[in-house]
Amino acid sequence: MLNKLICFFTLIFFSCTESVPLNSKKDLNYGIVIHGGAGTMNRMDMTPEKEKQYREALEESVTLGYKILKEGGTSQEAVEHSIRVMENSPLFNAGKGAVLTAEKTIELDAAFMNGKDLNAGAVASVKTIKNPITAAIKVMEESPHVLLSARGAEKFAKEKDLEIVDPSYFFTERRVNDLDKIKNIESSANRNAKQVDKEFLSMQRYGTVGAVALDKHGNLSAGTSTGGMANKKWNRIGDVPIIGAGTYANNSTCAISATGWGEFFIRNVVGHDISALMEYKNYSIEEAARIVIHDKVAKLGGDGGVIGIDREGNVVMEMNTSGMYRAHINSEGELSIEIYKN
Repeated sequence: MLNKLICFFTLIFFSCTESVPLNSKKDLNYGIVIHGGAGTMNRMDMTPEKEKQYREALEESVTLGYKILKEGGTSQEAVEHSIRVMENSPLFNAGKGAVLTAEKTIELDAAFMNGKDLNAGAVASVKTIKNPITAAIKVMEESPHVLLSARGAEKFAKEKDLEIVDPSYFFTERRVNDLDKIKNIESSANRNAKQVDKEFLSMQRYGTVGAVALDKHGNLSAGTSTGGMANKKWNRIGDVPIIGAGTYANNSTCAISATGWGEFFIRNVVGHDISALMEYKNYSIEEAARIVIHDKVAKLGGDGGVIGIDREGNVVMEMNTSGMYRAHINSEGELSIEIYKN
């Protein structure tokens, strides 16, 4: 009789336990974070109309990504489509609206990484691919390589039937005027180009865009897209397409997208460093991002920020600048949009 009772209650216990879906925790914690660049952002310089435009663009981007996640889509899909919204907006330094080089051209970079298998793809110095983030994903999925550049990347994109546009599509009056300003500084100041670039960068807002997401399946993804540094020379490439620097994702830890002065993010291997601190030292994503952005990047003289989400759905939006365009939606559908640091 006793054995029968034990068997009965054991059966009831396991039946109740198995009625809870194994992925219910992941269902509760999925989410997406996006950024539209970090930099010197002064409330006094931002008109209500301009701030409204940025907030609306950020909301459109993050809402689209969230909708994909809510309906069971992958973090890859959410990241790609959120970034495409910002690439198509003239407000950001990515795609249409990208900054101009010293030669008055536009050179675009983008990268994507999948946290499930650490697969990644990137493009650099492209001038005719409408949505570089999609090209980066194609490199990951349909080539044996990680990073393609310039004409080779554009040839690859054409072969994969991606949308190709005339380079004039990317130009905006705002960015032409920005280049004129820095050229005036360059011609009137008796300083080297690096000093001039630093002065101009302190005057403008970075506009690199990025997104990180955790889906209902427990997979992390990260993507970033940029026009790079205003007045850049010699086909300069920043941190965005360098996997582990400006873009990184690993299901064991987190997904990271960076924005800021790329040279410092490359030297600190920012994305991977945050992940490594979490993996090897068991730091939280908040602790790891704070250490890397403030104790490493800033101490070398670099500025910028990161967004991140970990495998439990915890998020971070860390910066050592006065602001960063950013937005987040959690699994409850709660929306947060911020521009300034405080």
